Amino acid sequence: MQIITLSDIKLPVGADEKQLISLARKKLGGAEPKYFSIRKKSLDARDKSNIRWVYSIEFSKQPQRSETPVFPRLPKEKQPKHKVLVVGSGPAGLFCAVRLLEHGVTPILIERGAPVEEREKKIESFFESKLLDTQTNIQFGEGGAGTFSDGKLNTQTHSPLNREVLQTFVRFGAPEEILYLSKPHVGSDNLKKVVKNIREYLISQGVEVLFHTQLTDFKVQGGSVCEAVLTTNGTERILPVSAIVLAVGHSARDTFAMLAKRSVPMHAKDFAVGVRIEHLQENIGFSQYGKAHTLLPAADYKLVSHASERAAFTFCMCPGGFVMPSASEEGGVVTNGMSNYARDGKNANSALIAQVRKEDFGSDDPLAGVEFQRKMERTAYRAGGENYAAPVQLVGDFLRDRESSRFGEVQPTYAAGTKFAELRTVLPEPIVQALKAAIPDMDRRLKGFAAPDAILTAAETRTSSPVRIERDESFQSVGVARLYPCGEGAGYAGGITSSAADGLRVAEAIFMLFNNA
Repeated sequence: MQIITLSDIKLPVGADEKQLISLARKKLGGAEPKYFSIRKKSLDARDKSNIRWVYSIEFSKQPQRSETPVFPRLPKEKQPKHKVLVVGSGPAGLFCAVRLLEHGVTPILIERGAPVEEREKKIESFFESKLLDTQTNIQFGEGGAGTFSDGKLNTQTHSPLNREVLQTFVRFGAPEEILYLSKPHVGSDNLKKVVKNIREYLISQGVEVLFHTQLTDFKVQGGSVCEAVLTTNGTERILPVSAIVLAVGHSARDTFAMLAKRSVPMHAKDFAVGVRIEHLQENIGFSQYGKAHTLLPAADYKLVSHASERAAFTFCMCPGGFVMPSASEEGGVVTNGMSNYARDGKNANSALIAQVRKEDFGSDDPLAGVEFQRKMERTAYRAGGENYAAPVQLVGDFLRDRESSRFGEVQPTYAAGTKFAELRTVLPEPIVQALKAAIPDMDRRLKGFAAPDAILTAAETRTSSPVRIERDESFQSVGVARLYPCGEGAGYAGGITSSAADGLRVAEAIFMLFNNA
């Protein structure tokens, strides 16, 4: 089948995409294309007076044959004696479990938190009651921390698995447009449905999915893991295993401590901390696109500043979203961002963070970064009134070292309540100075970023894992065979797409281990 590809097709904002099919028909000499696909769609907003969508398309006179990938399956005689245990149901764990199934290996999947339906109710209850469930919250539960986020699937990695990740999301209910948008996102509302669909598929294929179940220890024989100690609602049991996949997420501090106690090689790594910054979404749109913003999807941004010796940057920007109460430990305040697929909330928010270096920890302990995060979160908890309200300050007051007294045009979206505080008492001094330098510097590239009534909410501490669990070229722990550190929590990914891709890589490594045995 001869497929014709056309790139750099420009359409004005608001134009009907049916023009693309008309163009294909013209290229085919008037014949109706039997196969047509948009391969890429991006926005060219360099000239605000002439903003255009830019497309790449492919089409043919013949229909395209469906090419469902077929994976080699592990022969019956090579099946592992015991189950492979996948710990964690975030993108790394879910995608690892799906790929293992495709290779004919049926794992057990455990999750310390609740299924997504129950999880959503518990989170909403926390906003009202201020009673935190430390096992089911924004960080823990089915789908991982990314379920209550914007669901951004763009990534800076260039893995050949990235498109496969997108295709798998579509397979389980994500919008098909994520396959071609330059900045794909699913939205938290859609992610909940996708996660549930993956779980139902796994169960239908014979996978045992255990919620409210945590890996609390493991046993080693001959240098390899042989048993997992699982705790379900306080009851402990021993599970013989042939391998363990550690897809525990970046907030599994008790798991990190257990691994350290077992002398699993790991080390502290650099990460970043700071605040969430909120603006009116309308103002961000006007700054990015001018008057045309009303005809375009909610505008986003990505900013970096080197105005001080410590780099600062925005991260996990949520157009039309909300700042989320994201604590997982009692006595701490943590923020994150979320938006639904429509991105139709009044405010835009983003993490505004600066680098934390290993020398900031003042210790060689692999868990020193965890303690650094925890100290900030507890300080924010006290500054917010010790009831999970978040300390906030207006940008104008933050830059002038004065406490805020009332909100302006921007109203906070943090659902557990807010309290005015001077954030220099919450954030480490190097972070304060980096953000003070960065905000006006970023305003030079995004007019209005330093708006005096923009809101800063502390503390943003869980941007990435503070540890890396060391693994070798076979993806196994360098200290314990058949223990597979995986995804963001292990320090090998930085978002939904890269975590899912790492889950696929680990599953492939496990298949090769057994297939070559």
